[in-house]
Amino acid sequence: MATKIRLQRHGKKGRPFYYIVVADSRAPRDGRFIERLGSYNPNTNPATIDINFDKAVTWVDNGAQPTDTCRAILSYKGVLYKKHLQGGVKKGALTQEQADAKFAAWLEQKDGKITGKKADLSSAKQATRKAALEAEAKKNQDKAAAIAAKNTPPAEEVVEEEAAPVVAEGEEAPAAEATETPADSAE
Repeated sequence: MATKIRLQRHGKKGRPFYYIVVADSRAPRDGRFIERLGSYNPNTNPATIDINFDKAVTWVDNGAQPTDTCRAILSYKGVLYKKHLQGGVKKGALTQEQADAKFAAWLEQKDGKITGKKADLSSAKQATRKAALEAEAKKNQDKAAAIAAKNTPPAEEVVEEEAAPVVAEGEEAPAAEATETPADSAE
């Protein structure tokens, strides 16, 4: 029987999550399976992968072929690297202690990368939120200034009207206004 390690789709339309299962290659995608190894949720950032590491290594050692996506997931979690190191131990190229030390170093490096990515994502999210709050505060200040300017009485216009001299109907205009320019008299 040819076994495959593949994804079994669950979730609602547009929001999928998957079970990682071992199934007969002839079984339908969401149908009968032999064993459930874990789950994969691509909706989170970074994607959430829950997997039973020991069962996955056992199935890969026994010849179960992962699909392309499952191969990427198993590689990300270190299952394929563990199988590679176990092959080196079987051939005599490594001792079990050396293989375990290499795998532990790889896991530390991987955890550092994941932690760094999560920190970068959270700092970027905080920076975006801070910029949005500053833009909103500036917009509110501009709006408050516009409302204040609209509601204040036009005191400057009243002062200008009082400063202009009042001319009665029978009197002549002040001298500054009465002088005509030569261009005006030509008309």
